[in-house]
Order: sequence, then C-alpha cells, then structure tokens
Amino acid sequence: MSDDSRPMSLPPFSPDYRVSGVLLHVTSLPSPYGIGDVGPAALRWVDRLHEADQRWWQVLPLGPTGYGNSPYQSLSSFIGNWLLISPDWLIEDGLLRSSDCEDRSFSATTVDYDVVIPFKRRLLERAWTNFSAGTSRELQPAFEQFRHDRAYWLEDYALFRALKARYHGDSYLEWPAELVQRKPAALARAWQDLADQINQVCFVQFLLFRQGKRLKEHARAKGVRLIGDLPIFVSPDSSDVWTNPELFLLDEQRRPRVVAGVPPDDFSSEGQLWGNPIYDWDALRRTGYRWWLDRLRALLAHVDVIRLDHFRAFAAAWHIPAGAPTAQSGRWVPGPGAEFFSVVRRELGALPFIAEDLGLITPDVYVLRDQFHIPGTRVLQFAFDGHSDNPHLPRNYVHNTVVYTGTHDNPTTRGWYEELPDDQRQIMWNYLKQPVGESDEVAWELIRLAWSSGAAIAIAPLQDVLNLGREARMNVPGSTEDNWRWRCTDEMLSAPAFQHLRDLTNKSNRSSVLRSPLTGSVSAIC
Repeated sequence: MSDDSRPMSLPPFSPDYRVSGVLLHVTSLPSPYGIGDVGPAALRWVDRLHEADQRWWQVLPLGPTGYGNSPYQSLSSFIGNWLLISPDWLIEDGLLRSSDCEDRSFSATTVDYDVVIPFKRRLLERAWTNFSAGTSRELQPAFEQFRHDRAYWLEDYALFRALKARYHGDSYLEWPAELVQRKPAALARAWQDLADQINQVCFVQFLLFRQGKRLKEHARAKGVRLIGDLPIFVSPDSSDVWTNPELFLLDEQRRPRVVAGVPPDDFSSEGQLWGNPIYDWDALRRTGYRWWLDRLRALLAHVDVIRLDHFRAFAAAWHIPAGAPTAQSGRWVPGPGAEFFSVVRRELGALPFIAEDLGLITPDVYVLRDQFHIPGTRVLQFAFDGHSDNPHLPRNYVHNTVVYTGTHDNPTTRGWYEELPDDQRQIMWNYLKQPVGESDEVAWELIRLAWSSGAAIAIAPLQDVLNLGREARMNVPGSTEDNWRWRCTDEMLSAPAFQHLRDLTNKSNRSSVLRSPLTGSVSAIC
C-alpha cells in the first residue's frame, strides 16, 4: 500500500540472526468501525510490537476478499482491500465528518461483514462525492499521479468492479458474452457508461495506498518489518483471469480446463478440491513472467517480505480435471521451477520470500527451496506425533527456518491442546521435559519452545500470546462459516503478556539489536 516496492534481502541468514514476531491480520485489530484497518489502531499495534522487542508483523493476504470473505479468494492480485481504509484518516483528510462515521451496531470482538461492508461502502461513496465536489482539492495531483503510475492493472480492475456491480455480483462468466470475451467495442461502451463508478474505484485504491504508505513508514521508523502473504493461485472470478485469460489453462468459453487442489492424504481420503484455475506456465515463460513480476512488485508495495502460500506448486501442482467431484482424479504437473526464481532474483534483485512448505511435500520441493536459500516453515502443533524425525520438532531445524506455534489455519494452541489425544499430550510434555500440565500453560510453553529453537525467526499468533481458546480461532479449513471474523480489543493489547513476550525475547537472544541477515553487520533493514 505504499510506493516503496524495493524487496528486502532476506536469506541466507547470518548465524547470529535471531528475531521474533507476531501473526495478526489487519482485520483483527481493534476498531470502533467493526473491522480493523490500516489507521491509528495499526500504528498503535506497531508501537506495541516495538515495545515488546518484536521485529516482524505477519498479516494475511491484503487483497479484496471474495467468497466467504476469505482473504485467499481475492478479486485481484494487485489491489488492496478497500475495507481496510481508516475512516479516522478520511476525517483527517477532510473527506468525511465525524458524524458520517457514527454507527453503534458493531460487535466489540468479531467482524460482522454483513454490517461492515455496507457501512464502509457508504463512507467511501460519500468521500468520493465530497472529493468530486472539490473537497480536499490538494489531493488531486497525487491521485492523478497514482492513477497514471498504476494504469496497467488499476484501470482493468476498476472496470471489472464496476461491471460486477452492474451485474449484481455475478461471476464474470455470467456477463454478456461480448464482455466475457473482452470485445473492444463492448469495453468502450462500458467505459463510457460506468465512468463515474470506475473513477470511484480508482479513488478508493488511492486512499488505501496513501494510508498504507503512512503505516509502512511508521513501522520502518519503529524497526518493525511486515510479512505479507501471497496465495499462489487466484480466484476463478477475478479481474486477473478476466483480463489475462491467455495466462491460464482455460477452454474456449474461458472456463478452467483443470483446477487446483491437493491429492488424498491421511487427513482427507478424497483430497482437497480448491477450484482455482491453474497457470499456463509456458505462456508466462514466453512473457518473461511479466505478470508474476508485476504481482510481486504490487505486494511489495505493501510489505517487506512475502510468504509464498503453497510453495510446492512452483515445483509441481496437482491438476484436477474441471468438473471432477473430488481431487482424487488429479495428477502432478511440473511448475516453473528454478527458472522462475532465477528470473525473479534477476529482475527484483532479491528473493524476499518465506516458503510455506507444509502438507504433502516431495524431495523436489525441498531441492527448489534450498537451491535459492528460501526459509522454510515449521509449525509446533504438528511436531508431537512420536516420530523423532518429524521435521517440526525443534531438534530437527536448520537455521534457515521460520517457526510458528500455529498459523491462521490452526486452532489456537490452547484450543489445540484441549482436543489433543492423551498420548500426544504426553509426547509433548516429554519433549519439554516437564510433567503433564494444564491447558492454560500450553500456549506459553510452545512460545518458549519456538523462541528457544534454532530457527532464525519465531512467530506466534496474537491469540497464543494472549492464551486464548477456541473462541479466538481465525479459520477452519474446509468450512465457510464464521471464518476470518476474530478481532481483539484495546484491553487485550494492554495485557501483561507483552511484557512477558519482551522478557522472553531478550532471554532467548532474539533481542531488539538486530543484525543483517546477510552480513551480520548492524543494519537498519530490520
């Protein structure tokens, strides 16, 4: 959300590079407006991290959410989520009045998207009306420059959103055929008919990037760096596919020929059928991976480092025939492999990535990851199955690792332990060399284990820092109900747990005096 898309040189880590951070999505920040945003509460959260000697803030994908309000089903790979705009800063800019933002219907601890979405939409429509009428005229040159600089993806997205509103949110495949096929005459008419709506979409993105730049600059001033999240696949109903059909494996009607997922495993006899279209990597290769490079640069305007979700698909992805009832009939098809990362490193000058290498991982995935010194991911909740070679056990870590107590897809550690079989509880306590304890002790025991491990970076979700239970879970994979709604309160961010976190960070030698991951010299990059 800022203009600074220069990537950070992350790996390989120097041997003395030991830091820590907290996982918390922006929507989970406290807010009087029903949903966390990039405004004052985000600045206060960065200050809290700084005070606790934390150097990383990890978030979930920042794009506009799609089905089920999931950040992993974004309507665009390039755009920010307009719901994250701060009303307070719109008031500060003179685009809104305080009375415009009054609403008493929000919950204190959960995000009710059915209330938040129309509320934020009304505010942004009013801000656009005021701006169009001459309010805050000093922003006009910056808006025009923003629009000019990002025209190559912003204009198509704005048209996509305007058309989606015209057709009541229907998938673009249900629009008139001339629009699905992007016939020039049809697009020209749509541009003329929907000019005001298109301009408003562009203006909203300008506001978000302007606010995001302010947040990122504040974080850098406090020595806090941001980890973003990039889903490898895009939504089938997105401006990405509508605008660039030649880059995906589609049929003549622009419907996916194959879709993404994962094969059957110990957790699912039918595998997982995600339904995302899959890239035509040959077509992307012929362009020099230009679309992917632009996608990475767009996210690096928001964050410093990118977690590559489903990293294994860069080595090989599970292709499932479109229309198949389960993922069982899929097959592994090679991805772009080393060539892709070589191009990215040459074009961006660095590989600012963390590999999400969880699930069914074959040796070729590890070879690809290690060839480019990309840090891997380990999760302590997966560690205690009784096998001494379990890669999630800290004794098996290499330094080039990011360890989590749990992720957004896991239960909170307290909730996880309450459902854990007795034999695995015993394995965990044996590993910790302690007698069996109570559920209210487990979250901090795993935080201490992560912080004391050999991993270069240790991260815990805020829910674990606060020792919260099942009520604070962020997402249940495979479920579409009540996900992505958890939100913390101001009182939670004043908890004594942050002093405990600071003490543990210093005791574990993950101190606030940081050194460059590359050279070991004192550096401002972290």
